[in-house]
Parts: sequence; C-alpha cells; structure tokens
Amino acid sequence: MKKYILCIGMMGLALQGYSQSAEKGKAIYAKTCIACHQAAGQGIPGAFPPLAKSDYLNKDVNRAIKGVVKGLTGPITVNGKKYSGAMPAQALSDQQIADAMTYAYASWGNNKTKVTPAMVKAQRK
Repeated sequence: MKKYILCIGMMGLALQGYSQSAEKGKAIYAKTCIACHQAAGQGIPGAFPPLAKSDYLNKDVNRAIKGVVKGLTGPITVNGKKYSGAMPAQALSDQQIADAMTYAYASWGNNKTKVTPAMVKAQRK
C-alpha cells in the first residue's frame, strides 16, 4: 500500500512539472511562434505548416527540436501538404524551447511529448 501511495505521489509531481512547463511554453509560443503557426496551431495554408495534429511534429521529436534550434529550410510535408518556406533558428534558451515545444505537444491533438532542456541541448551540437 505504501508503494502504491508513493507511486501516485510521484506521478502527481511529474504531471505538475509537465503542466508548469506547458504553461510557461504557452507564453513563449504567444511571443515567438504565434505569428506564423497561429493561435490554434493551424498555421497559414501554403505558407507556414500547422502544428495542430502534425504528423511531422509527432513523428520525430529530435527533428522538430533541431528545426527550432537551427532553423529549417527547404520543402517539408506536413499532414500530406508540402511547404517550402523557411523558419529561422530561434534565439531562445534551451529551457524556453523545451517549454514552448512541450506546450505545442500538449496542445491541438498532438502526442503529449515532454521536451526537456537536455533534449534541446543535444540538438545544438
């Protein structure tokens, strides 16, 4: 019984950390990402890809992180549609990128991936 209670407590702390990261990320998204990817993550058809229910985002978290850290140019296909615009590297800290991406993954039907600063740092190499 004690192990069960401890397990529930640990899960609660983990979820609280996830929630706090996503909340911080919402503010960063609103300042940095919203102009192109829009408030509900729908993007701008023909110009900027959606983040909502994004197969590109959900398939490979490291590829997505790398795109934010180093920028992204050239054609990509998101949800069956081609986009050939460019996204510049974002001048944000590892924590800010982790929080903004955790927010995007927690929103709009995505897979709830928790992005950590260590994951972002690994993509800077």
